[in-house]
Amino acid sequence: NGAGKSTLMRILVALMEPSSGQVNICGYDLFKQRKEIRGILGYLPQDFSFYRGMSVYGAMDYLGLLSEIPDKIRRERILALLEQVNLKENMRTKVKALSGGMKRRLGIAQALLHNPQILIVDEPTAGLDPEERIRFRNLLSEFAEDRIVILSTHISSDVESCCENIGVLNNGKMIWNGSTEELVGQAEGKVYLISAAKKQDKHIKEKYAVLNIISSQSGTQYRVLSDVEPEEKYMLQPPTLEDGYMYLLSQT
Repeated sequence: NGAGKSTLMRILVALMEPSSGQVNICGYDLFKQRKEIRGILGYLPQDFSFYRGMSVYGAMDYLGLLSEIPDKIRRERILALLEQVNLKENMRTKVKALSGGMKRRLGIAQALLHNPQILIVDEPTAGLDPEERIRFRNLLSEFAEDRIVILSTHISSDVESCCENIGVLNNGKMIWNGSTEELVGQAEGKVYLISAAKKQDKHIKEKYAVLNIISSQSGTQYRVLSDVEPEEKYMLQPPTLEDGYMYLLSQT
C-alpha cells in the first residue's frame, strides 16, 4: 500500500502527468501522442463507478457512442462482451442494482469495448469474495490470450494465477522485475517450518521473520524465513510466490 501502483497506472493511461522520466507505449510517446495511446488502451480503475440509473446495456451503449463505434459493430460487440463477462442475462438491470463483483465485470467489458491492444486494471479483485475473485482472475487470463494485460495488486494469489512477469514497486521505485518463477526462487532454501512450544513464541518472533503460525493441541508450528538453518527442530519447505515476495522485501 502506498508504493505507487495506482499512480503508475494513471500515468500509463495519460490521466496524470509524470514528474520525470519517459513513457513509450507500443511506439507512442505519452507526452506527444496521448490521443493515439488512449485509442489502444482499455482501463479499469481501482475506484470504478458507472451511471447508476442506466441499465447495463444502456451504459455500455452510451460509452460506445462516446468512443464513436458504429451502430452495428457497437451492438454486436456489447452483446459479445456481456456474454463473455457473464452479464448478458443482466443487460436490462440497473447498474445500481449490481453486486460489487458484477460491477467489476461490467468495468472489464467497458474497458474492452473499443477493442484495445492493452488492458490496464488497477487492483481489480480488492473487496471481492473468493468465488468472484476466482471468476475475475479467469476472465483476465482469457483476455490476456490476444492482448497485453497489466494489473496492479498486492494480493499474491492474483499474481500467481494470472501473471507471467512481475515488477515490485517500493516507494515509487521498481526494486525488482522478472518472472513468477524467479520471484519464487528468491526464497529457495530459506523457508522453514519450526515446531516449538508455545512458551517460545516471543523468542521465535524476535529471531525470525514469521510468515505463518499454526496452532494445534500438539503444539505450535512457525513458518519462517531465514538465511541460516534454524537451531530449533525444523523442516525445509518449498517456497511460494508470497515467500519470495516477503524475502525480497526483507532484503530491501
